[in-house]
Amino acid sequence: MKVTIDHSPLTDHIGGRGRVMRLLPEQPQRSVIGAGIGGSATANFLRQHFGPEVQVDVFEKGEVGGRLATVTVNHHDYESGGSIIHSLNLHMQEFVKQLGLKYRRNVAGKTAVFNGEEVILEETDWYLLDLFRLWWRYGISFIRLQMWVEEIMEKFMRIYKYQAHGYAFSSVEELLDSLGGSGFINMTRRPLSDSLLELGVSQRFIDEVIAPVMRVNYGQNVSIPAFVGAVSLAGAQNNLWAVEGGNKLVCSGLLKMANANLLQAQVNSISPVYSGEVPQYQLSFTTAAGMGSELYDIVVMATPLQAGVRSGVQFQGFNPPFEQLPGNYHSTVATIVHGYLNTSFFGFPDPRLFPFASVLTTETPDLFFNSVASVCPVNISTGFRRKQPQEAGVYKVFSPQPLDKAQLKTLFRSYYSVQVTEWQAYPSYGSSQGLPPVELHPNLYYLNGIELAGSAMEMSSVAAKNIALLAYHRWNRQTDMVDQKDLMHRIKTEL
Repeated sequence: MKVTIDHSPLTDHIGGRGRVMRLLPEQPQRSVIGAGIGGSATANFLRQHFGPEVQVDVFEKGEVGGRLATVTVNHHDYESGGSIIHSLNLHMQEFVKQLGLKYRRNVAGKTAVFNGEEVILEETDWYLLDLFRLWWRYGISFIRLQMWVEEIMEKFMRIYKYQAHGYAFSSVEELLDSLGGSGFINMTRRPLSDSLLELGVSQRFIDEVIAPVMRVNYGQNVSIPAFVGAVSLAGAQNNLWAVEGGNKLVCSGLLKMANANLLQAQVNSISPVYSGEVPQYQLSFTTAAGMGSELYDIVVMATPLQAGVRSGVQFQGFNPPFEQLPGNYHSTVATIVHGYLNTSFFGFPDPRLFPFASVLTTETPDLFFNSVASVCPVNISTGFRRKQPQEAGVYKVFSPQPLDKAQLKTLFRSYYSVQVTEWQAYPSYGSSQGLPPVELHPNLYYLNGIELAGSAMEMSSVAAKNIALLAYHRWNRQTDMVDQKDLMHRIKTEL
């Protein structure tokens, strides 16, 4: 069995794209289009479920890793894309363990919130003092929020049990319903702000704490769906980690573990070919050597198909014609600056008195950036220390638009280098219209639809596992393993 995957760079929280699996003659042929974390994880899971005889071809027109990417400053690499992973992300943890990768050493740093005029909230060295300040300013809003997020995460964690027992879901709605019932589905349709106000969280807390977190994680405001917001808030808590050497190493490692054949190519079109009741799919692609094509029994699209995201893949010969999925992707600019932060802009004329490693911002009309943070390289030596504000350091600025010279001079007293990466980072949640299908056509699957529910490395990994299981069960006509109800009871009965 031969499998092919196509990788295309994208911007998680800044994942990517995978493409095709091709089989040897007289054997089933598989493919994955896209090789960010979603596509590379799909290749790995397809290998697990379809066996060692599968050959995995991976098409990638850009860099493996997609939205997991790095840039180099002074001979050190820094994350320009998805940079943090939560401790409850069990698939990512398992990948790191299987690949023999290491957790990057954590370098402590304090966070502040800036409203355009002054710092309104700041982290200290004393946890109890921080809690007292939160209570004094916001009452018990932060406690209500934490209990809400923990309840959602506890329900979401059921997915690992379901997947460990081999169960799959034919749609994002079915998956969410199995975890949290209609409550989770409703959370994908209701603004985060409405859900929090109903919970008893104050408007002030939403404006000064929740909104800055949404701005740094998704570049959007508190009108995003509640489920997306909960995913984002879970990622804003403690117990976060990253991979030594760069998070993108997980993607290249998964492809290697899957024994994937990486092809630098752009997949141009997918066309159904009927010789029986169920179609195969002809993939046409372009490499540096010229044009090519291949026939596959299963294709997994692991690249966004919404407007504004240029996957470059055309769907030809489908009846009815394949329609572009609704919604679009949000543009976020990551600017890596090597220079001296202008701490006076934040109310600290003496940079030696500026205690923060990162500054988040409230939703204020005049603010042109979402966050600025001192960042550490992906390889941290034992003696490494974070640069002090009076020293030249490396900073990552998230903004909705590229920074012009005047804006750079506002944030930095001076700088040596500026590197800009513009990501189509995650869905534009305000314009999303429902959740896209997982099954586009018989044996043609779409991974990135899960991002409309929540965009993060682990969400893509969960979707990858689900699609590999779904493809396997559909291929073997194991209907009793798809879209089953009351799974917690079923699993307890099986045990």
